[in-house]
Amino acid sequence: MARTRKVTVSTDVHGHTAGWSETEQAPPATPTPDPTAAAFFDVDNTMMQGASIYWFARGLAARKYFTTGDLARFAWQQAKFRLLATEHAGDMSQAKEAALAFIQGWRVADVERLADEIFDELMAPRIWAGTRKLAQRHLDGGQRVWLVSAAPVEIGRVIAARLDLTGAIGTVAEVVDGAYTGRLVGDLMHGPAKAEAVTQLAAVEGLDLARCAAYSDSANDLPMLSTVGHPVAVNPDPALLRQARERGWDVRDFRTGRRAVKIAVPSTAAAGLVAGAVSAGLAVHRRRRTP
Repeated sequence: MARTRKVTVSTDVHGHTAGWSETEQAPPATPTPDPTAAAFFDVDNTMMQGASIYWFARGLAARKYFTTGDLARFAWQQAKFRLLATEHAGDMSQAKEAALAFIQGWRVADVERLADEIFDELMAPRIWAGTRKLAQRHLDGGQRVWLVSAAPVEIGRVIAARLDLTGAIGTVAEVVDGAYTGRLVGDLMHGPAKAEAVTQLAAVEGLDLARCAAYSDSANDLPMLSTVGHPVAVNPDPALLRQARERGWDVRDFRTGRRAVKIAVPSTAAAGLVAGAVSAGLAVHRRRRTP
C-alpha cells in the first residue's frame, strides 16, 4: 500500500506566484542550524533518472486515464519541446499555451494523491542514491534543501516530502475552488525563471546565495547554477560539462560508465516537462473519468 503524507500549498502570495511551497513536515532542526545557507536540486536526471512528469504520466496510463499510445505521443512531444528549448531559448509561448491543459478540472488533492502513489511505484526506485546523499549532507549540516523543477509544484512537493526535504520550487497552475483551471500562474519554471525563483526565495528566507549550493544536469540551468556560490554539475549533459570545466565547478556523475546512456525516457528540458506532451494525449483522448 502506498505511503501517504499530507502536503499543503503555501498561502503566501509571493511564494505562490514564485512557484515554491514547503512540505508540511520539514526535516527536524539539527543542534547547529545554518539558516543562511541552502541547497537547490534540479529533479529530472539530477535527483532522479528520467523526467518526473513522464513517470507521473506513466502512472496515469497504468490507471487507464489514457492509453499507451497517448504515452508514446507524450514522449515524442517532449523530444520536440526539448529541441525547442535548446534552439530557441526563452521562446516558450507554444509550450506555455499547452502546459497543464490536461489537468483542467482535476482536483489538486487528487493529483497529489496520485503523485504520492506513483512515487512509490515508479519514481522512488529511480532516485539517484548519490544525489540523495548530497542532499542529506546539507540537511545534516542544518541547511534547508529545495527541489527546483519545471514540473508542476504539486508533484515536486510530493517528491520533496517523500525524500524529507524542505520543499519544492516548480511551475504553478492556476487553482480555483481546489481545482485546476488549465492555465498557468506566471511562467514555466525553466531556465532564467529558476534563477529568479531561487533569488526571490533567498530574499524571503534570509539566505546568503554566496553560501548556497545548486545542483543540475542541464546547461538549461546555467542561470540557477550561476546564482549561487557553490554550483555543482550532476550527471551533466555535454554543454554543462564543458561549462563546468571552464568555470572550475565541481562535477559529480552517478551514471555507470564514462559515456553512460541515461534511462530511455524523455529527459529534463524546458517546457516539455509540463507542456503539450501530456495534453496532446489527455486533452484529445482523455477518458471520461477524473481522479
